[in-house]
Amino acid sequence: MGKMKGLKCRECGKAYPAEPLHVCEFCFGPLEVDYDYEAIAATISRDRIVAGPKSLWRYIDLLPVEKEATVGLHGGFTPMIRATRLGQVLGLDALYLKNDTVNHPTLSFKDRVVAVALTRAKEFGFDTVACASTGNLANSVAAHAAQAGFKCFVFIPSDLESAKVLGNLIYHPTVVAVEGTYDDVNRLCSEISGEYRWAFVNINIRPYYAEGSKTLAYETAEQLGWRAPDQVVVPIASGSLLTKIWKGLKEFERVGLITGVKTKVNGAQAAGCSPVATAFAEGRDFIKPVKPKTLAKSLAIGNPADGFYALKTARETGGVIEMVTDDEIVAGIHLLAQTEGVFAETAGGVTIAVLKKLVAQGAIARRDLTVAYITGHGLKTQEAVAGTLGEAVYIEPSLDKFQRRFRLKET
Repeated sequence: MGKMKGLKCRECGKAYPAEPLHVCEFCFGPLEVDYDYEAIAATISRDRIVAGPKSLWRYIDLLPVEKEATVGLHGGFTPMIRATRLGQVLGLDALYLKNDTVNHPTLSFKDRVVAVALTRAKEFGFDTVACASTGNLANSVAAHAAQAGFKCFVFIPSDLESAKVLGNLIYHPTVVAVEGTYDDVNRLCSEISGEYRWAFVNINIRPYYAEGSKTLAYETAEQLGWRAPDQVVVPIASGSLLTKIWKGLKEFERVGLITGVKTKVNGAQAAGCSPVATAFAEGRDFIKPVKPKTLAKSLAIGNPADGFYALKTARETGGVIEMVTDDEIVAGIHLLAQTEGVFAETAGGVTIAVLKKLVAQGAIARRDLTVAYITGHGLKTQEAVAGTLGEAVYIEPSLDKFQRRFRLKET
């Protein structure tokens, strides 16, 4: 049987084989991987992990693949930055940034989930991979498919940022720009996945794909000296990332690698697409779909697949789910860049702006060991800050002109 027992429904618990399935045929609940944690605990250790590759695959014992890793061998194990200057501004003594803006190869956390998904797709014998995406996932699927030799289709909303469109085309997949929102794209892909034997990473092999996000939690614990943080702030699109970070911390505890996990899991959304934050604020246990209208397009999922579970996780851990305006998002991007030298895309601006709000509200205390997840590089969403940065100063190639322009005197 190995480390995977199979799949099971998150709602009714019905068991399924470890195949390309994602929805329970009885209650229509989502399927997830069912692990044999006793078997894993018998072999995994801190020493075994440290001796592994400097990539997300150092945690292969807790990932849903049957053999060795074959795709995305250099992704993950990104820096954990002690954000001293940003912490001083916000009033936090122990603030860290998990910096996936430098992830390999496409500069976002999606390189983690795709590495796992396409490794599993190879084990299943697929020759074509595909996805519905708000941008980063499409970039990562296209890049990994090129490296692994898959045929590739990526489906995106037609109003996507230009850098993310280019970030698909360079790898020569078939790029399909759909007139509509991400939710329209996703519905179309669900229909297509029923017609063709393709590995849609976030549809028919979603149970395996989603597990890649756990590696952010594993790295967090390891890089903090084998301990869980007091607080985390996670951007919410589908909601899967937030739930998997919590799952990863609890798995590390379950197999004996860390103890005393009491992390408060906080979520961050843009006000223009905030179905989970709105449900949290209104005390509801269900999500009302919305039509996105925000510059944070990577988070613009109006009907998030894991929104209910993200809501449940935040409440059960004592966390908060907040929203911020587009102006606050841009200010968050500026603040992060000007204090820590990290240029984040709009999702990072959402995370930092919500972090700031939670500190102001008293939800995060000065001494809390806090980790903010920065999930993608700002070069992908330059439109968000264009026009807000000022301009370069142009001068003639003359020392006198330079000194006059800046009113400087010789020392």
